[in-house]
Amino acid sequence: MNKKVIKVNADDNVIVALTDLQKGETVEYNGESFTLQTDVAAKHKFVTGDLKIGDEIHMYGVLVGKASEPIAKGARITTTNIKHAVSGEFVVNQNDVKWNAPDVSKWKGKEFLGYHRSDGKVGTANYWLVVPLVFCENRNIEILKEAFLKELGFAKPNNYQQQVKELVKLKESGASMEEILNFQFTVEASTSNQKSAQFPNIDGIKFLTHEGGCGGIRQDANVLCSLLASYITHPNVAGATVLSLGCQNAQISILEEEIAKRNPTFDRPLFILDHQQSGSEPRLLTEAINKTFAGLVKANETKREPAPLTKLTIGVKCGGSDGFSGISANPAVGYVSDIIVGLGGSSVLAEFPELCGVEQELVNRTVKKEDAEFFLQLMKKYAANAAAVGSGFDMNPSPGNIKDGLITDAMKSAGAAKKGGTSPIVDVLDYPQQVKNPGLSLLCTPGNDVEAVTGLAAAHSNIVLFTTGLGTPTGNPVAPTIKISSNTKLFNKMHDIIDVNTGTVIEGDETIEQAGGRLFDYILKVASGEEIISAVRNGQDDFIPWKRGVSL
Repeated sequence: MNKKVIKVNADDNVIVALTDLQKGETVEYNGESFTLQTDVAAKHKFVTGDLKIGDEIHMYGVLVGKASEPIAKGARITTTNIKHAVSGEFVVNQNDVKWNAPDVSKWKGKEFLGYHRSDGKVGTANYWLVVPLVFCENRNIEILKEAFLKELGFAKPNNYQQQVKELVKLKESGASMEEILNFQFTVEASTSNQKSAQFPNIDGIKFLTHEGGCGGIRQDANVLCSLLASYITHPNVAGATVLSLGCQNAQISILEEEIAKRNPTFDRPLFILDHQQSGSEPRLLTEAINKTFAGLVKANETKREPAPLTKLTIGVKCGGSDGFSGISANPAVGYVSDIIVGLGGSSVLAEFPELCGVEQELVNRTVKKEDAEFFLQLMKKYAANAAAVGSGFDMNPSPGNIKDGLITDAMKSAGAAKKGGTSPIVDVLDYPQQVKNPGLSLLCTPGNDVEAVTGLAAAHSNIVLFTTGLGTPTGNPVAPTIKISSNTKLFNKMHDIIDVNTGTVIEGDETIEQAGGRLFDYILKVASGEEIISAVRNGQDDFIPWKRGVSL
């Protein structure tokens, strides 16, 4: 550790502790001394001068809160002495956006090995999708899953079955309750991905279930069909089997209409089965198995071939964030976003509740005035919906966020926005729209990890970058989700679910640009199928459609 503290922006009046600091300790930053009035744990902040009630607190160069009681120079900020605050007035102009793009000469002319689709898109994986139009078919999806995965060699090994067998033996031997509770069982983390000998060019069969499709309101069913259409037409998807009950709100005709909107010449194998038309469950499942198997034969004909980096679309997301996320992992991901945009590819920044407080900065980067206005409209509507049920963006930080230094939503948001880098914003998308143009797009989703990643995949991100400071296993069925730690302690502790460490930035061993460049090289290996990430190895296929209710 080269430094004990850091000020993120020259205009900030808080300093971040990079290591645990003790009350009475004196630290120096840029020639100024600060004697700490309280203990300041790593990731937390102390103020650089005396503050009165109502005084503003700035971090990342933006307003992140106001003092709710007097705070002495060198004292730690907490949920009791500051409150969430943001600038509420925004100015929208027709912007002539200037951008100082990073040097991408190192990657110019490079390619990745991907699956080419007839619509011109390229997948980083080749999955078959099996999904219900309504929750009534979830059990049948599970039956199909059990039938296919083990028989074709796609099933993940379950080492914990052996633990249960050992416990049965222990019980039968007359072991005491204490002996059972203290039984030691070692599980080796999976280091490989299951591939099928029958279908070597297919990366997996993904079985999705959900709780939608009927009941609720008709808009929910329509949005679900839009979401499923986005997954079926995703460049990482080779084809799909869809089970419909028949009478539900999410009708087959709506799904077909949404698919046509996204890809009018859609030509990948697609089998839609109607349970009520099929009659008996065995007849439905037998037909589904035959058609799915035939589809797999067709999908296996597609092989990885060289593709330009312009065909890459990354989604960026953070979850289980800590006080280092906005200093290491998020800026490194932002640098990757800038690299991809600089090379002619696409990047998508989501989770609107975590853009609260940086609206003006994003508006200033938005190329088209109408997009800037649409962004503010979506943010205003989202905030109003939260307020209508007695909540608000200020309630977004979780207990884990707060414990590890993210005191207000504005502070959390200012660090979260760093994932979007510095490039111009070319589009603002509503859920579950897909990317339309190369460059950086904003996508309206909740901050909720899985709902947001589900939306990023629907936007046709063919890889998702997910930063975390506390640790989360989040993955996605169709978009490989790379997990990036903000600190080395987490990387070492939860190495089975984390892929890349950027704690090196905190320790002073790498710059943000160096960490970002290293991450981008890793992404190219993942995109070509050369690296199998933890979420894929672990079978972490999280999928939660957003019903457009209040979810922070």
